[in-house]
Amino acid sequence: MSDALARPAAPGTTAPPRSNAVVAVLALAGIVVSLMQTLVIPIVPELPRLLDAPASDTAWAVTATLLAAAVATPVVGRLGDMAGKRRMLVASILMLISGSVVCALADSLVPMIAGRALQGLAAAVVPLGISILRDVVPAEKLAGSTAVMSASLGVGGALGLPAAAFIADNWDWHILFWTSAALGVASLLLVLVAVPESGTRTGGRFDLVGSLGLSAGLVALLLAVSKGADWGWTSGTTVGLAAAAVVILPAWGWWELRANQPLVDLRTTAKKQVLFTNLASIALGFSMFAMSLVLPQLLQLPERTGYGLGRSMLTVGLVLAPQGLVMMAMSAVSAGLTRAKGPKVTLMAGALIVAAGYALNIVLMSEVWHLVLVSCVIGAGVGFTYGAMPALIMGAVDPSQTGAANSLNTLMRSLGTSFASAVAGVILARMTTDFGGYALPSENGFKIVMALGAGAALVAFLLAGFVPKRGAAARHPVAEGAEEAAPVQT
Repeated sequence: MSDALARPAAPGTTAPPRSNAVVAVLALAGIVVSLMQTLVIPIVPELPRLLDAPASDTAWAVTATLLAAAVATPVVGRLGDMAGKRRMLVASILMLISGSVVCALADSLVPMIAGRALQGLAAAVVPLGISILRDVVPAEKLAGSTAVMSASLGVGGALGLPAAAFIADNWDWHILFWTSAALGVASLLLVLVAVPESGTRTGGRFDLVGSLGLSAGLVALLLAVSKGADWGWTSGTTVGLAAAAVVILPAWGWWELRANQPLVDLRTTAKKQVLFTNLASIALGFSMFAMSLVLPQLLQLPERTGYGLGRSMLTVGLVLAPQGLVMMAMSAVSAGLTRAKGPKVTLMAGALIVAAGYALNIVLMSEVWHLVLVSCVIGAGVGFTYGAMPALIMGAVDPSQTGAANSLNTLMRSLGTSFASAVAGVILARMTTDFGGYALPSENGFKIVMALGAGAALVAFLLAGFVPKRGAAARHPVAEGAEEAAPVQT
């Protein structure tokens, strides 16, 4: 086993208190970064008026964050492996703070888009944090710590929506971004005080060609997927971007296989355990985002439609907030199952719970408490899967590749959410009902999207079944720590 993984404490002793502080600080940083995903949702309908720009242009305030996050995640993960994960974590949080300040000072479209792009560059904080945990947390605590760090994504997103809605309803919208800047500064100071730098580094030369190729391919693919509905799926722009992605990404793969120090080690990525975990991550990303598209609309549509609940954005946030708390609570259960049965079983169990949540939503969608229950069930499943995927990835890669491997896994989930947004958008746009002269998504349209969410979770369950059982159980860091602990006990 690599020395990069901390040796577990001897029997009768407790883990160093510092490790608890590291976990808490990194989880807080993850929550702060995940807030960026929901920060602008309450003001999206008002952005054309606030920024004096067409709605088609203000939509870039969301798209810019998506694109920047997709580009930054694999690049920053690789730089973390090379130059130091804590160093890149600090740089990412500085990007978050800078972007928040730019948005807080913005009154027009261009600086808002620039600020949101800077915020998106901080997306690598969670995979970097998970990689740091592998290097500094005692092995017997790694499963629980990883699950907590992973759950921070859901906690920030769930709690951020009601908080952002409350601020937007009661104060000037710029306060949203001043708040995020203040939270970023607090996270930065805590990271500088509590999080040590890992000694596990690869060094070497950064693969600039590979990073440019991957960035170009991802931007082309995500623009085609995320803006296709606005531009037209058969428009020259959409088709051209999709064609560019089809050309650029295979060429990038060819380059990476021949590079001495590639941005992404595709041979490691092709390992069965890594490959099927990443494929399951795409399916889970699709499944999890379907809920984010359906539940808010069901809550906000007028009651006179017969299926809408006519609630405010603040109520939407309060309904979804318990999901984040459930995810955090399930992190301990997820870690216990991982220690007992391995992360493969945890991932499969989580996928089944998510599928069950969507199935429940198809028959329970007429009351607010129905949607609270559904979001909590799905959140419980997500808590299981978020804790299991990093464990599977770290069990199959060398410690020197942890940052890049975890970042790639995060990117796979993001691709899944982008595909879900595109597919659900098409379904809800085509399956409509007339309401006072306006076309609104129909009840059957929502049910089909929920059925697709359940189906995607079941696909993730099947893909996880191909993960090697022996590799998942014997090579994940928790098991490695247990093996190393044996001589200490004799």
